[in-house]
Amino acid sequence: MAESAVDLTEFRAEVVAWLRANKPAKPDFLLPETFMEVGTDSQFQYLKEWQQSVYEAGYLGMAWPKEYGGGGMPQAYQDVVNAEMSRESVPFVPNTIGLNWAGPLILAIGTEAEKQKYIRGILSADDIWCQGFSEPDNGSDLAAATTRAVKDGDEYVLNGSKIWTSLGTYAKYMILLARTNPEAENRYAGLSYFLAPMNSPGVDVQPIRKLTGEYGFTQTFFTDARIPASSLMGNEGEGWKIAMQTLTFERGATGGQAGGLSMHAMSVSDVVELARTTMLDGQPAIEDPLIRDQLVQFLLEEQGDRLCNSRAKISQLTSERPTAIPMSSKLRGTEHRRRLCQFAVKLQGANAARWVGDRQAIAGGMWQRSYFNSFSATIGGGTSQVQANIVGERVLGLPKD
Repeated sequence: MAESAVDLTEFRAEVVAWLRANKPAKPDFLLPETFMEVGTDSQFQYLKEWQQSVYEAGYLGMAWPKEYGGGGMPQAYQDVVNAEMSRESVPFVPNTIGLNWAGPLILAIGTEAEKQKYIRGILSADDIWCQGFSEPDNGSDLAAATTRAVKDGDEYVLNGSKIWTSLGTYAKYMILLARTNPEAENRYAGLSYFLAPMNSPGVDVQPIRKLTGEYGFTQTFFTDARIPASSLMGNEGEGWKIAMQTLTFERGATGGQAGGLSMHAMSVSDVVELARTTMLDGQPAIEDPLIRDQLVQFLLEEQGDRLCNSRAKISQLTSERPTAIPMSSKLRGTEHRRRLCQFAVKLQGANAARWVGDRQAIAGGMWQRSYFNSFSATIGGGTSQVQANIVGERVLGLPKD
């Protein structure tokens, strides 16, 4: 299919019509806001069926190669789908780690056998993926990983634990960073990267309850767990390099993701409506000039972020710092969402103390829940502080000290 303005206009109309006709009915249970809150079988099944529906309609993995289950089309078509999904506020697709991190990585550096084995299942949601990088004692210091992988014939034996393995309860595979050589000359050289099956004996997944009362996060324990040696990606000792490449996908610095929403869509227009209906000093909050000024600032920021992908393609605008936009996308997006939710809570005054389930809570307590949940994204994939350091050092060229 030729890519043209006419094609994309017609395609956009087709997508909107399909989304409106096939958007699933709202369930009788609370839906999670991101894959990091999927904690019940009902939630998971609802979202999995939605992803399968989107994929079967041809609207997921549109730019991935046909031979592995993708659509083989220009990226512009997937961009249209993503944008319209956000506008129509359809549910997110749950296999976030597979679609956005593991899948693009496998397509970029995986073997032909790995592409044939994993990609189609990622798109169809038949194979859910989780991530095993962080550990309880090492925080964001991935290079300090102590989970061991010892080669034993045609298997590796795993011992240790990983934390924040979101969707671990439902995952079939984990992208795993483990130490294969504790005697290596430096801690980076002793790490290896695995596409590890989660159904092996000795793998125990325990859910973690969040501040909001929801689940989704898990801790995964490995006790003499045996996985096939073919689970190793690349060679032993290349784990750090592959993990860093994975993080470029996770942080949005590198493209190639399959598409679909990865979290509940939220926009400034939602907060504008909240300001119209929330009273402040006896009048709608939106009548306050300071409130209006803050809303305009959020709108400008939102529109600026929306145009960043287009701006990044214009060399005249990015010639001085060509990596600035992709390397700052994760920091900008997650902090914008956090501050927007915080602002929405503040608008409610004393009612901000009400929580989900309180009949008197404004918007059902949605904004309070969203605010607490927003912190997950500012931590995962590298904290906002880490992201600011990356921008400062690698984009602006500032010294580490």
